[in-house]
Amino acid sequence: MPLRHLLLALLLMVVWGSNFVVIKTTLHQLPPLLMAALRFALAAFPALLWLPRPAVDWRNVAAYGFLIGVVQFSCLYTAIQGHITPGLASLVVQTQAFFTTGLAMYFLRERVQAFQWGALCLAMCGLGLIAWHTDGDTSLLGLVLVLTAALGWSSGTLVCKQAGGVNLLSYVVWSSVWATFPLLGLSLVFEGWPVIQEALQQAHALTWAGVAWQAWANTLFGYAVWGWLMARHPAATVAPLSLLVPVFGMASSALLLGEPLPGWKLGAAALVMAGLALNVLWPRWRARHAG
Repeated sequence: MPLRHLLLALLLMVVWGSNFVVIKTTLHQLPPLLMAALRFALAAFPALLWLPRPAVDWRNVAAYGFLIGVVQFSCLYTAIQGHITPGLASLVVQTQAFFTTGLAMYFLRERVQAFQWGALCLAMCGLGLIAWHTDGDTSLLGLVLVLTAALGWSSGTLVCKQAGGVNLLSYVVWSSVWATFPLLGLSLVFEGWPVIQEALQQAHALTWAGVAWQAWANTLFGYAVWGWLMARHPAATVAPLSLLVPVFGMASSALLLGEPLPGWKLGAAALVMAGLALNVLWPRWRARHAG
């Protein structure tokens, strides 16, 4: 990978990792369901006016929008609003890799290999350590919500796989429509119009900047760059870089929000990251040495 491509990939990992701090900051002004609805509304409009509709069944696009927008981000935002620290959220949500393996095994009849069981055991030990140390900043509810978000992410990944080789940016933009309206409905039901009205009235420039950052930097820029890199380099070269997301997530939360990093949290991070690394890197290492 040329240096400028690598630097672009690293910038993307910084954007995706630091977004957990942006989420926490923006949640000071907006309730989580409304914030998720606004994020996907900005991701969809006005971009869909010039991006062509993806050449795939609308039910596939709708399912992806629901799983990613409604399931993943409603749970993730709710968790970060007082139930788990942003740094730990950035780590725990990466367990989507293991949910993806499990769903592929169940629905696609893919066989789980020994190294994947080992990777899962390492990650489960890390999650167990987090659950053991729940306190005022991180609760069991927060852990469950982020794991549910990870399940939504992995389910959306399998739906996207079924779409085939579509333009990823166009696919994400058009699917955002199917996330926006259900999220608005949920916000009206569970957060209520008075809360929504007050939040919108009190929102200031930094609040809207936070929403725009998630919609445009994370969604539009993020998926455009990721698709561009995947089109030019083997997946085995690009995919492992995503392991840096929780590294930047935990580091930015510690530096910008003062999130403490006690020994147990670093140990849990090491176990989860070791499991993720084994899951991603072992097949590539084995293939290289087998050749």
